Amino acid sequence: MEFSSGGGSSGGGSHDASERRKKRYHRHTAHQIQSLESMFKECAHPDEKTRNQLSRELGLHPRQIKFWFQNRRTQMKAQHERSDNCTLRADNDRIRCENIAMREALRNIICPSCGGPPVNEDSYFDEQKLRMENAQLKEELDRVSSIAAKYIGRPISQLPPLQPVHVSSLDLSMASFGGHGMPCPSLDLDLLPGSLLSISDVDKSHMAQVASAAMNELISLLQGNEMLWIKSATDGREHLNLESYERAFPRPNSHLKNPSVRTEASRSSGVVSMDDLALVDMFVNSSKWMELFPAIVSRVRTIEVISSGMLGSHSDSLQLMYGEMQVLSPLVPTRKLYFLRFVQQIEAGSWAVADVSYDIPNQESQFSCRAHKLPSGCLIQKMPDGYSKVTWIEHWEVEDKSPVHGLYRDLIYSGLAFGAERWLSNLQRMCERIACLNTNPELGGIPSALGTRSMMKLAQRMVNNLCASINPSSGQHLTTLIGSNDLEVRATLHNSMDSRMVLSAAATVWLPVSHHNVFNFFRDERTRSQWDVLSNQNPVQEVAHIANGSHPGSCISLLRALNTSQNNMMILQESCLDSSGSLVVYCPVDLPSINIAMSGEDTSFIPLLPSGFTISPDGSSPMGGASTSSKSSGSLVTVVFQILVGNTPTARISPETVNTVNNLISNTVHHIKAAMNCSSS
Repeated sequence: MEFSSGGGSSGGGSHDASERRKKRYHRHTAHQIQSLESMFKECAHPDEKTRNQLSRELGLHPRQIKFWFQNRRTQMKAQHERSDNCTLRADNDRIRCENIAMREALRNIICPSCGGPPVNEDSYFDEQKLRMENAQLKEELDRVSSIAAKYIGRPISQLPPLQPVHVSSLDLSMASFGGHGMPCPSLDLDLLPGSLLSISDVDKSHMAQVASAAMNELISLLQGNEMLWIKSATDGREHLNLESYERAFPRPNSHLKNPSVRTEASRSSGVVSMDDLALVDMFVNSSKWMELFPAIVSRVRTIEVISSGMLGSHSDSLQLMYGEMQVLSPLVPTRKLYFLRFVQQIEAGSWAVADVSYDIPNQESQFSCRAHKLPSGCLIQKMPDGYSKVTWIEHWEVEDKSPVHGLYRDLIYSGLAFGAERWLSNLQRMCERIACLNTNPELGGIPSALGTRSMMKLAQRMVNNLCASINPSSGQHLTTLIGSNDLEVRATLHNSMDSRMVLSAAATVWLPVSHHNVFNFFRDERTRSQWDVLSNQNPVQEVAHIANGSHPGSCISLLRALNTSQNNMMILQESCLDSSGSLVVYCPVDLPSINIAMSGEDTSFIPLLPSGFTISPDGSSPMGGASTSSKSSGSLVTVVFQILVGNTPTARISPETVNTVNNLISNTVHHIKAAMNCSSS
């Protein structure tokens, strides 16, 4: 076979062609490879816009970027295939050894009655039958293990042996908490029977009927006129006309047959900076949905996918889910419920997402607050330039097993705490943040766009960590009253995401100051020394700034403490604000970790132990209508501290640790009140 042509000149031509091929060969630099690998971890199939952006940042042609990703995907696929082959080969060898051992055992089997070989051995112990049973058992074990790993969050082989749990194992006595220690039982979803529900075809058919009825009701409420909805003259909020609703959707009996049950129903609409398909994709993925609402959704699990939807679309997808909805304060119990989520495409560019509670036998009796979600959800309508109009409805029936805390009575009874306005404002803020992350973010003192994105992801993980620590589902809960004003500190000893034992403590105070002013006070680095008791009143300097929203206060800051010996530590801080409230979260991070983030590398391994503040309006007049208390309008501020108890899940807490966190919160609250001239509030 000949590869050249051209007669006698073929030798020279071949040499020239070889030289040209050598000249066309291009070896990427280490920086280019590192940046490409970092992007590959985030997205193995970048679109044309992302490839063009990478080509500009790395000085490569877009076709080079395209070919590199194609080659990398091929290489990754080959690696996975080799790994799978090795795993299958090892499993095959193990099963072969098990079969050999079984055959040896069968040859030596004896009858327990006479001591001789069993009668008609072949009819009872057929080798082929054993092979089939062995394969079936292995398949069943793999199926159960995968289900357990899905809901428990780690392989079943890594689970520790079950041991009885004793409160005394924490080494906490009542005296350690000034006589007010109150350990409370907690609900752990991993231990719930509902985590591994057996759902029959009859159950699925019933779920489909419930979801379809909920979708029809939701669409009617979304399109309802003034007969169903009443607009408040004071704040413009829309509330459900309960008499018209009961006539339009009659029910033989209320879900919670108790006169103490109250109804919360609200509707709100607005524009978000995310297209309709991306929004729907985040709603059907429980992990993405929780990341979209970290301040509201403290925990969520998909229990069962009843229907994955139509081919190539999420339309008609149906899931049974478990969720915990929270207010960012330990004084408000989380609302825990099982619910169905049904997604339906109404027309091109228009989607409806319906949520409705679904009763699981013997489960809801463990919840501290019985909350039943009537048909709720949102309508997502496509708009030009990647925007969407979202109309949100929240409809609850709630029965509190204990009285609502006095500080939150106005906010809860006004419907603002879990209402449609809060969901929509949180969605608008998070969509702005995601848009800043996906577009070219301002560098703000960081060397590259990749470094900026890495810092934004690290800050988001910090915020998610703090929000999840305020009302954790599992752990040992304790309460302490401090001082003459009875500052109530709620603490929880729990395992963090990186399997460390952490003490999270929080206390909520009321301030006669608007939540905007309180937010500006906390996020301003010039006033930090007035409240940060750990700074020893040393000033701080902002060395990097990343905007992550339309509001100037929504940003990520990197702060350096001045006049201190700890030059190797920085403070990562994120502040964000919307109409429902605000957050200021910060965390000390060592300088080498900051350099890793700024270089655009993976930051998922960097340990974080954030503290911070959550701020919200108190729900009193005029924002929440008629006030149920005598206090003037102001803000509810929750102070949150986290302290590492130990690097192992079995670490024990000491009274000194409890006293330390109590003193931190008490002193911080004192400094805040003094700085804002409201010490007597």
